[in-house]
Parts: sequence; C-alpha cells; structure tokens
Amino acid sequence: MTASRLRASQLRRRAGACGVATSYRDWQGRLVEVGDDTLVAILDALGPPAVPEQGRGLSGVTGRDHPVAPAPSHRGWGFTVQLYSLRSRGSWGHGDFADLAALARWSGGLGASFVLINPLHAAEPTCPVSASPYLPMSRRFVSPLYLRVEDIPEYTALPEAGRRRIEDLAAPLRAASATPDLIDRDQVWRAKRAALEIIYDSPLGGPRRERFERFLMAQGQPLTDWATWCALAEVHGADQRAWPVALRDSRGAPVARERRRLAGAVRFHAWLQWLADEQRAAAQAAARAAGMSAGVIGDLAVGAHPGGADAWALADVLVPGMSVGAPPDEFNQRGQDWSQPPWHPGRLAAAGYAPLAGLIRAGFSHGGGLRADHVMGLFRLWWVPAGKPPDQGTYVRYRHEAMTGTLTGEAARAGALAIGEDLGTVEPWISDYLASRGVLGTSMLWFERDASGAPRPPAAWRAACLATVGTHDVPPAAAFVTGEQVTLRSGLGLLTRDLAAEQRAAQTSLARWRDALLAQGLLTPGGEPGAGEFTAAEFTVALYAYLARTPAALIGVSLADAVGDRRPQNMPGTTTEYPNWQVPLCDGDGRAVLLEQLPGHPVVAAVVDAVRGVSPATPGATPAPRPGTHR
Repeated sequence: MTASRLRASQLRRRAGACGVATSYRDWQGRLVEVGDDTLVAILDALGPPAVPEQGRGLSGVTGRDHPVAPAPSHRGWGFTVQLYSLRSRGSWGHGDFADLAALARWSGGLGASFVLINPLHAAEPTCPVSASPYLPMSRRFVSPLYLRVEDIPEYTALPEAGRRRIEDLAAPLRAASATPDLIDRDQVWRAKRAALEIIYDSPLGGPRRERFERFLMAQGQPLTDWATWCALAEVHGADQRAWPVALRDSRGAPVARERRRLAGAVRFHAWLQWLADEQRAAAQAAARAAGMSAGVIGDLAVGAHPGGADAWALADVLVPGMSVGAPPDEFNQRGQDWSQPPWHPGRLAAAGYAPLAGLIRAGFSHGGGLRADHVMGLFRLWWVPAGKPPDQGTYVRYRHEAMTGTLTGEAARAGALAIGEDLGTVEPWISDYLASRGVLGTSMLWFERDASGAPRPPAAWRAACLATVGTHDVPPAAAFVTGEQVTLRSGLGLLTRDLAAEQRAAQTSLARWRDALLAQGLLTPGGEPGAGEFTAAEFTVALYAYLARTPAALIGVSLADAVGDRRPQNMPGTTTEYPNWQVPLCDGDGRAVLLEQLPGHPVVAAVVDAVRGVSPATPGATPAPRPGTHR
C-alpha cells in the first residue's frame, strides 16, 4: 500500500471511529464516497473528545431509561398553517396569537383535535427581521411579532391618547392584511415595537408585577441570556460574530457589565417574553375549550442562526465552521445548506443533554404536542464544512438513545404528543426506533410510493404517523395538478435534469395518483388531470379523502391546500431568489383569504368533510352552516 493510500485508509478509520460517515446511500440508493477534504475538515472541527461535566455524564444511558411519549387519545385531524400567513381583520399584517385562538375555536367546533403551526421562535429585535421560522435567533424563546397588542391587559388601561397612537400604528397594517401583498415583517415590527414601548412605559399593577417577577425567576439564566443578547444586538447589530471580541463570551465580565448598563432594555425584552407566554397559554386554553384533545402543536426547528442568541449562549456545545443541511433528494436535487451550527456530539453528551432538554421543554410549553423538524437530527446530521456546497457534506452520528429519550422524556413530562418529521433520506430502522419510543412519524402523500413508484394503497400506510399531502417545503397540491411546481423549480435553477424530463416525470407521478384516486372511487373516471377533466379543487379534495382512508393516527390539513393556494411557502435551496416565508394565505386566483372567510369557503368545507369521512361536497357548492364560526 502506498503512503497516500495508507493515510487515506487511516483517515477513514479515524472518521468512522468518531461517528463520521465515510460513505452513504443517496436518495436513489447509490453509494456515495465522501471526499477526504470533507472528512479532514469535520474531524478538525470535532477536536479531542469532550470530558463529561461533574455528575452529568450519561455513560450507559439508553432510550429505555426515559419514558415513552404519550399516544394520541383517538384518531384525529387538524389544520396545519404557517401562522404568520393567516391574517384576520384584527391582525397587524401578520398572523398572531389571537388569530391562532380563533382558528382553534372554529376548527375545534368542526371536530378538529389539533392545530399544527410553524415554529414561533424568536427573530432579531432589530430590522431587517429574518423571514424564516427555521433560522431563528433563539429556539427557546418566542417572536413578539405574534403578540396581539390589544390583548395586553395594560393596553386597556392606557390614556385615550396612548390608545389613539396605537390605533394609528395598527390601521395601515390591518388594511394590508386584506391584500395579497407579501408579508413585510419589518413594517409590522416597527409598528408593534412602537406600540409595545407605549404600553411598557405605563405602570404595571401590583398583581401583574408580581406575576412578571415570578416569570423572570422561573425562566432564570436562559431568559437573562436572551434578553441580554437582544439589548446588545440593538447596540452592536444582530450578528454576535461581528461584535467586539470581549462581548462574544456570554459568560464574560464585559457582558455582565453591559447587562447592568443596559438593564432597562434587558428588562423590556424579558417583558415581551412574558406577554408572549401569556398569549400562548390563552391560545391553548381556547383550543382545549373548543374540545380539542391536543390543541396547539408547536414546531421545533432543527437549529438556529450562527450569529444569534443560541449560538452565543450555547457556544460551548455547538460547532463553528460547520453548517447543518441535507444531501440531495428528489425535490432538492442540489442538496440543502441551512446555515445552522450543529450540536457537538461529545460536548452535548458531556453536558448531560441539558441544553437540548431546555429548548424542547420550552417547545412543549402551553401546547398539546411538538413536531421536531428533521427528527433524524436526533440520530445523525448532515454537516457541510464552510465554503463547500451542500452535496459535499456527510453525516455525523449522535447518541440517538439519549437524544430521543430527551424528546420523549419532555413529552411525557408535558403529557403531550411528540411528532418527528422523518421525511427524505431516512433509514427504516430510524422510523421504527422512533415509533417504539412513542414518537409519531410523518407520512407525506407524494412520498408514499411502493418500490415500483406506484402510490401506496391507503391500507398499507403506517398508523403511528401524522399523514399530510405536503409540507411547508413542498408546493401546495394545486401546484402539482397544474404543473407549476416544476416550472417554478426550473426557473429558480433547482433542477439537475432538463425541464422536459422533469415535466414528464411529474406528469407520470400525477397520472399514477389520478389512477389511485379513481381506484378508490374518489374521482369520476375521465381524462388526464390538468387537461380540464379535474379541477385543482376536486383533485385536492380527493387527495385528502385518500388520507382519511389510511390508518394514520393524525391527519394534517394544509390551509394553503384547502383554499387553493399555488405558491409554496418555502423553496429549499433559495435565499433571495424566492420570497420564502413571506407569502400570505391566498386562493388560487391570488386573492387574500382572511380568517373570517374560512367558514364560508366551499373547498375548505369539502376538504374538512373528506377528512371527517363524509362524502366530499362538490367544490363550488354553497356550504351548509358550520358550527363554531369565527366572529
């Protein structure tokens, strides 16, 4: 063996011993060898083995040492929605907690058992405000953009002049809610921030002050870190990597001095979290009062911004110079780089998984469940070295027994459901292991195919899952029927094969689903979809009726699908090329759909009937009165 081959062999043995994959199977089943330069970069980033903290090592701990997550009390369905996109006549151009409560009251009256929303994670306290809920500044805290200002108790005690100033701030944003224009988070935050400062300057009554102080005590150091980061970000910018070196150490004396100097700003940002906690609790209370067995199910992003508060406060358990992402797959053929630093496997274990447990516990707070985005990250994460394209990364393993046990333990503590998004390139044993620990999987209709590529019959779907037609990373159902999902991805440069080949593949897939729906008696026999035989609405209703015939424990109904929207919320692989996370809820003609319009929407009614097991109504027909109508 030559010296170079020997070195390469030693490198690969060392990588394997450290949990770094030297090869992997891609989405088409082909074996891919990882390049030496990728392995070297990751091993350098991992460094020497971590030493467990005193009394916190988890040697010998397995998933069996943690409780199993609670199971659903019964089979149920619920709406899935990107909350910011759902506006009402009362919201300020951006969906909020009051809108969430109203959606829960109305859909609970229809028999829904949950509402599944996007992550509400906190963004920057300054403009520009990042759009992505999946690239937050902190996963532990909540974005004040979701506050309904008028629901703050101190608002009603303001002098008339103060309320008038706030009304002047709100009016243009309420008007914007009725338009299909993209959501302008900067405009919303400037207005809400000004209104919140007016309220903050008013006296806080005795009992309310006492509740606020108890909240501060209960949240402890993590809230202090978050509020301090916000105060510093307002002075030095929202990327801690560009701060003065002395302030990049969250535990250093310079930061403690600045915290004291900026005490007023620190307390303001802690106060915002208290308000968000109250309004989250109120939304869940409304859901349970409406008869929902689970209520609000939150979402936990896989990571956070590398310049944000979590990266600053948790620097000792994260890996700089690496980014989490995903290898190429069917819909994202160039792979994905999510710009988030990964957990350091050894250092997280040495910390007893406490940092992970803390943010998961916060995710379960005031909710009936938590969806873990990219749940495979509890087992392994796709690491991309800085400067490399996402397809030149590789997988790094974690102690999945302890990681999964942390999730299920917190679910058991909260008495809430745990759902894992196990889509994409996931080995079957991972889904089996999660199911054995009570974690529901996610089955997306477009991916449910047998070895020949034909749609999986409803009876062959797994039961322990949340079944959906699509996800926030996939275009709505109508875009598949019209073929727009292919032309959009082509225009954004996201395809690796030519447009004609991609269109043929999409048409073949759609034709197979058409045949499956016909075989189930969910469509009337006729011509090809997209050629006038079936409307997008009819096809969408039939897809949800198909889901209802599966044994899935939960069925998620996308509001975007139900109103006929054709624009995706997110196009993975893009940044500025597409307005990710800025699209308001609209119908197929591009008209804004407000929360108050949902009860009278005929296709929404037909989809609800479909998942409730009722014969689908004809889209376009006048719906019967619905119980629990939002007012």
